[in-house]
Amino acid sequence: MTAPHRAEPNDADVRLVASDLDGTLLRPDGTVSPRTAAALAAAEAAGLDVVFVTARPHRWLTELQAHVAGHGVAICANGASVVDVAGLRVLEEHGMDRARVAAVAARLRDAWGTDAVHLAVESAEGFAAEDGFVSIHEVPPGARAAARIEDVLPRTTLKVLLQATGRTRHVDTFVAEAQHAIGDLAHVSSSATVPLGEIAAPGVTKAATLAAWAARRGIAPEHVWAVGDAPNDLPMLRWAGRAFAVGNALPAVLAAADATLPSNADDGVAVLLERAAALARARDLRGRG
Repeated sequence: MTAPHRAEPNDADVRLVASDLDGTLLRPDGTVSPRTAAALAAAEAAGLDVVFVTARPHRWLTELQAHVAGHGVAICANGASVVDVAGLRVLEEHGMDRARVAAVAARLRDAWGTDAVHLAVESAEGFAAEDGFVSIHEVPPGARAAARIEDVLPRTTLKVLLQATGRTRHVDTFVAEAQHAIGDLAHVSSSATVPLGEIAAPGVTKAATLAAWAARRGIAPEHVWAVGDAPNDLPMLRWAGRAFAVGNALPAVLAAADATLPSNADDGVAVLLERAAALARARDLRGRG
């Protein structure tokens, strides 16, 4: 790892490691490597909290159930939900009601044209989409579809997914243009390398939900290490006492990090967890002494 540039936090006081999943903790094929699985178990044994903080909806966490720490918590949908991974049970929702989602859709259509905007939603109830939305992932059985998203909205939407025809292919510009169209109705981010907007309620980010979760457990930011690879990880990295990027991270994330780890193909998060667990064990021995 490169030398961190922040001086304030004491590395030996790490108590919580917050990790993104896709492109970060997970290998390029979406699996957990044996080394990472062992490192997660070692971190749990050392008394560390490890929280998955992801853009994924909770329905995509099944394969991770064997690897969660004892608390079994993941922050999903870019902070819009907190999930008990072991039971895939939603503990908290920070979503949008039907009226807000409808207003977001209306603003986008007014700005970009009705035929150009294609929307889908993720909720605790599952996935629903407009007929024109083309999912890059397998659509779950029973997913609802309609010409307009307003006709298939759940009670609470955790995340709106936005595609648009005839817009820029540059992800950051796409997100900025969508945010301008929506205004203060919602917050737009992206974890993709293609133009795909991820729209959440105002103020809902990975960082905000993680900060609240940590505060309830008496864990201050200076006791948190966070690691990611994509722009939607940046608020979390800026909040944490130590910010890490995997080697395959996008340039903006590499620039924001205190240190660069090996890539997700080379078990970068395992390297981080092993270091954190060693520090926690040393701290425990000092406490016993």
